[in-house]
Amino acid sequence: MLEQAAASFNEGFDTGYDQAMMRSRPSEPETMAKPSSGEEYAKGLYEGGEGIVDSILPELEILPEISVRQIIEAGMEQMSSQYYRLLSAAEVARRLNEALDSSSPLSVIRLGDGELLTLAQELVLNTDEVRKEGHFLSYAGVRLPDLKARDMLAASVRKADIVGIPKLRLPNFQPLGFSVFKAHGIDYRKLQLTLSTVNYALHLEGLLGGILAGRRVLVVGNSAPGLSRVLSGRGIKVAGTVAPVEGIHDIPRIMDEIRGHPFDIALVGAGIPAVIITERIASELGKVAVDFGHLADSLASGEATL
Repeated sequence: MLEQAAASFNEGFDTGYDQAMMRSRPSEPETMAKPSSGEEYAKGLYEGGEGIVDSILPELEILPEISVRQIIEAGMEQMSSQYYRLLSAAEVARRLNEALDSSSPLSVIRLGDGELLTLAQELVLNTDEVRKEGHFLSYAGVRLPDLKARDMLAASVRKADIVGIPKLRLPNFQPLGFSVFKAHGIDYRKLQLTLSTVNYALHLEGLLGGILAGRRVLVVGNSAPGLSRVLSGRGIKVAGTVAPVEGIHDIPRIMDEIRGHPFDIALVGAGIPAVIITERIASELGKVAVDFGHLADSLASGEATL
């Protein structure tokens, strides 16, 4: 399963890299010859590595027989005092179990490119830029422009107990995340941070079953009916399902429906609205909630097994 996850990641990264490279190219006259994809890759690889080294080295100095990787490794060692450690999946699982055992509220939210682009509206990126980069946002529950959604998300990030952020330093992932935090006046040092893929890590590391065992589980989101059947089939007690979730402005209705269910932990797979729903389940209802993401779809479809 880990190999499949790695393969999917590599394929997605390659596709995204190629698309980013194409978008970064200036427009050229039709009569000019278009470089091959191999040439584009080589150019991007140079500009992202050797080109930086060339631009930093003094004019008459070179570093023979020293690779870019060796240079980066040496630099990373010098920067190690500035590393910022994220919570591991095991640590998040421990926090979840402790909260469940003590009937304490706890929210685990996750910020991906959709959430970060929504948060970036008119603060980091203008609406046209967000619309270009976030063509998928309407599918994820936000119709641009939506500054109310932006501010609702920011409020939930501030209140959440554990916040997942992207590891990858691609433009719309980790760098955008910290730009967004700064723009909203959110001090990331005051947040409990983990990886935005912590939902998958909990599953792949075999921690999910132990968290859900013996608990009353509420399933929220469009995949809730299918996921509830899978959970029930594994002997997990499903306290109820709440579906569908029709965008970010459907949240008040969803919260009212959630209030009608007795449960211990909620698994919320509802696109961008999941961040706000998850946080509010903890802060308003005093329960434990996890932003479950597309893992809900994978389990419901049988692509992943519990």
